[in-house]
Amino acid sequence: MNLQSELNKGTLFQNLELLAKQVVEGFISGIHKSPFHGFSAEFAEHKIYNSGESTKHIDWKLFAKTDKLYTKRYEEETNLRCHMILDNSASMYYPKVENLSINNLNKIGFGVLAIAALMNILKRQRDAVGLSVYSDNYNFYSSEKSSERHHQMLLAKLSEVSLDPNPAKKTETYTYLHQIAEKIHRRSLIFLFTDMFQTETDDVKLFDALRHLKYNKHEVVLFHLLDKSKEYHFDFENTPKRFVDMETGNHIDLYSDTVKASYEESVEAYFAELRLKCAQYKIKYVDVDINTNFSKVLNTYMIERQKFL
Repeated sequence: MNLQSELNKGTLFQNLELLAKQVVEGFISGIHKSPFHGFSAEFAEHKIYNSGESTKHIDWKLFAKTDKLYTKRYEEETNLRCHMILDNSASMYYPKVENLSINNLNKIGFGVLAIAALMNILKRQRDAVGLSVYSDNYNFYSSEKSSERHHQMLLAKLSEVSLDPNPAKKTETYTYLHQIAEKIHRRSLIFLFTDMFQTETDDVKLFDALRHLKYNKHEVVLFHLLDKSKEYHFDFENTPKRFVDMETGNHIDLYSDTVKASYEESVEAYFAELRLKCAQYKIKYVDVDINTNFSKVLNTYMIERQKFL
């Protein structure tokens, strides 16, 4: 996928819809290399036939070409409701980036473009999508809809979020996840994009809020966004540096190698507990390095969609 001509303009998120479309088309063109080999590029018009379903709407012409069974879908059909949740607290704006580009993303930029790409797929499939944005407030909520006007409104909001010059200094994850869960009434596929760094530190309340998202038989996927080399491996040059908490403003001066081992041990213990609790509550946990491409997010969507329907 070649997006460089767009990226060099330094206006990545001012044309979010185009970039999301290019991300998805690049993903589709590579599907033959993935576990979804044979999945039709016209997936907006078909779904895979499941044994036991009525054969009334099987597309026999497509079967003759692909030797696979697909059923026809119709314009008025909405098969899925999907709600995107985005953490836009200050820690999500790490690392600081002057001009966001596909090869130079911070966590919020990655989350925004990943959501826009998923919205592009949902739009092609005529499925409904909603969005919640939170930090120290429940900043934005829009229920699931499938209209073009709704998609444009969500894209505009995402673009605005990605360029926020003054992100909130607090993350009240479990406070607002409870409120979001109360608003999603009909069974939905829920995607949460967050770095799981928050100023609220009560793990019991945090995991209780994650469990609340499963209310009403929702399926929940937690996309854990990290700059893995820095935030997990603490891979910094071993010279005197000042490390500043982007949310509290607290800082410490040190050589990175003096704390690297203990830092990795502490972070891994926290992440292991997070993975364990997600498994316990039947929440799909997906760790995502923002320095990689979007295939992990999009592949996860494809798998979860097939399980959900």
